[in-house]
Amino acid sequence: MLARVRSGALMGVDAVVVECEVDMALGLPYFNVVGLPEGAVRESKVRVISALKNAGFELPQKRITVNLAPAELRKEGAAFELPIALGVLAAARLIEAQNLEPFLFGGELSLDGTVKPIKGVLALAAAARDNGYSGVMVPTANAAEAALVEGIQILPISHLRSAVEHLTGSAVLPAYVRAARPQVVERAAMPDMADVRGQPELKLAMELAAAGGHNLLMCGPPGSGKTMLARRLPGILPEMAFSEALEVTKIYSVLGLLGEEQALMCERPFRAPHHTLSDAGLVGGGPTARPGELSLAHHGVLFLDELPEFRKNVLEVLRQPLEEGAIHLARANQHITYPCRVMLVAAMNPCPCGYFNVPGRTCTCSEHRVFDYHSKVSGPLLDRIDITVQTRAVEYHQLSSTAPPELPSHHYRQRVAIARERQRERFKAEPGVHCNAQMPVHLLRRYCVLAPRAERTLELAVRHHGLSARAHDRILKLALTRSDLEGHARIEDVDMQLAVDCRMLDRRSWLHANVQGSRSSRSDPFSRLIEPS
Repeated sequence: MLARVRSGALMGVDAVVVECEVDMALGLPYFNVVGLPEGAVRESKVRVISALKNAGFELPQKRITVNLAPAELRKEGAAFELPIALGVLAAARLIEAQNLEPFLFGGELSLDGTVKPIKGVLALAAAARDNGYSGVMVPTANAAEAALVEGIQILPISHLRSAVEHLTGSAVLPAYVRAARPQVVERAAMPDMADVRGQPELKLAMELAAAGGHNLLMCGPPGSGKTMLARRLPGILPEMAFSEALEVTKIYSVLGLLGEEQALMCERPFRAPHHTLSDAGLVGGGPTARPGELSLAHHGVLFLDELPEFRKNVLEVLRQPLEEGAIHLARANQHITYPCRVMLVAAMNPCPCGYFNVPGRTCTCSEHRVFDYHSKVSGPLLDRIDITVQTRAVEYHQLSSTAPPELPSHHYRQRVAIARERQRERFKAEPGVHCNAQMPVHLLRRYCVLAPRAERTLELAVRHHGLSARAHDRILKLALTRSDLEGHARIEDVDMQLAVDCRMLDRRSWLHANVQGSRSSRSDPFSRLIEPS
């Protein structure tokens, strides 16, 4: 007899419905699994047979063939063991086949029939909803995760026998009761901005980046607070919307990175990979097509410390994902898309030794080494970074115990939340746009209303510094964020000045003047715009 059970195979961060066809025919006893199964799937026949016997089911001595369709899609993981076991029982006429049709099934079986948790349950539940199934039958440990998808029934099971009893009607399983969606999530303890002394320019840059979701590059000597402040950035970011949290949770679910008691990712991710990272580790891919660090930082922060130390090919693959917010990987038999709407925060030293143009310190690098060090970060990549700021060593009077206290994280978070609320109201009719940095080009002219002096400032900056069209658009977005922070009805000249000054590495004379040994005492371009605390 032939029986069909539906499950799901992961492709990227989504699940594709897979039909498990089980045929039981006369012949020598044999159990075969076909349909491009990966090693763990091929081994599942051993666990399925043991689980069925130990659960009290006697299999007829027949030839059993299991086909996982579509055959061209690679099947990985142990999630197919529960549907295969149920398909075998249906083929043996121990379960009515029509009782299996309304559900998708997924679960790993232990040898005694216990159903173990699996990866990617959230994607499986979403596939059930999108393909018109009434519900999913998943391990009890994954029920809370599957319940995040509304509109379908969740049946949690802990043992193979309980699944069979439900499908035969002898003992109906109670459906999982969804808890009320949390409206306010208590934020975990995070490092506080008040711990960082000095660096008002860098803190302003952090506030701007958080308020508009902009990319940020910090260039300065070792010990000036670059890494310390970057790790405090998640503490001033606004809370994720439920739709954003759901997208992030799906990625972590596919990789099996959710905690035991964690059904929903509530905090924005912060990823800080080492500079020995490969390009596949950054964007994803590899033999099993796993999401990379970019996708793990979706709707959060990707921090690249010591940016020029990353391999050049790794940095260059950042270009398209930063622009589109998605990674498209083409393989021989499939195309995979990973989401990666991230804030890129990077830090670098001004030279290999770290003390180029630092007052009171001697740089041991030649002019050629300094230019070579900066050339490791290409112009097209820098063009996609909205804010570039030069940090300076912290003075002793700022570090001493008599220095006035610094503003805490909640001060910045409140200002950022107000600015983000203005953006949320602005883009409420624009799907997929949550902040100014995500604004597509066709919305720039609609929302970036310039004061006459601000427009003149932008024109002079583009002509004098030779800015690209992309840099022009990013300056407009950053100026709009500054306007949102200050509550301006339009982009004023002071907003535009700051946005232009944030393109430090776009100014042609910056590196050349420093290489020539310039020790100019002119104030930092940020300083005239910083109001006293």
